[in-house]
Amino acid sequence: MSSEKINIIIFVTITTVLILLLGFILILVIYLYQQRKLIHTQSITELELSHEKSLTTTQLEIQENLFRHISQEIHDNVGLTLSLVKLRLNTLDFSQMSVMKEQVFSSVNLLGESIENLRDISRSLNADIINNYGLIQAIHKEITRIEELSNINITLAIDGEPIYMDSQKELIIFRIIQESCNNILKHSGAKSASVNLKYTKQELVLSIQDGGKGFSMSDFSEKNYSSGAGIRNMTARSKMIRATMLVSSAPSKGTTLKFTIPI
Repeated sequence: MSSEKINIIIFVTITTVLILLLGFILILVIYLYQQRKLIHTQSITELELSHEKSLTTTQLEIQENLFRHISQEIHDNVGLTLSLVKLRLNTLDFSQMSVMKEQVFSSVNLLGESIENLRDISRSLNADIINNYGLIQAIHKEITRIEELSNINITLAIDGEPIYMDSQKELIIFRIIQESCNNILKHSGAKSASVNLKYTKQELVLSIQDGGKGFSMSDFSEKNYSSGAGIRNMTARSKMIRATMLVSSAPSKGTTLKFTIPI
């Protein structure tokens, strides 16, 4: 066999081996790419499922706290008044007409107060409050409602030009303010409080401050205060709108909650 034929055979053999090797490498690259793509897709799916589970848990916790809030409001503001009405009507003395008339008249007034309280609770819990009034007006109405039902004075300050946000986002901000005010009423012992909204083009800074008894930050933890002060609930709501939340307090110095909310 001539050397030229041998060279041709060697060349064809090497070329064939190289083509097969390149084909194998190409198949391997495609396989590895598909595997990485599959792993990435699975990772994204797992993250989405984890996020959905976390969001569902958060929503359930918020719903549970909301139901607890409704129950407490009805018990404190309506149940007590109706119990008093029942007591007065049960002690009516038909032999003393003037006294009986006064008891009936006062009972009617108390029933009217209970109906109005129920209406106020319904309005404050209805998500349409944001669509109907907007965030600022809804906060005004909520502060007025709280002041009428308690002996606390709450001031509202708006810095900057208010910027309209998604109604669901504004509703969550409104619920945070409701929760904060509810905590002030129940736990702070404060006679005054303030709500400040500072608008910039990039963010809304919400500050809620009370002049109550406060607490030591060295003893503070989300675990310790989640049930009593609603910190866990507000933290969950903050995460839903990608807001940061800071708590500062000191004994006899009151408490300040600061939420930085991206617009």
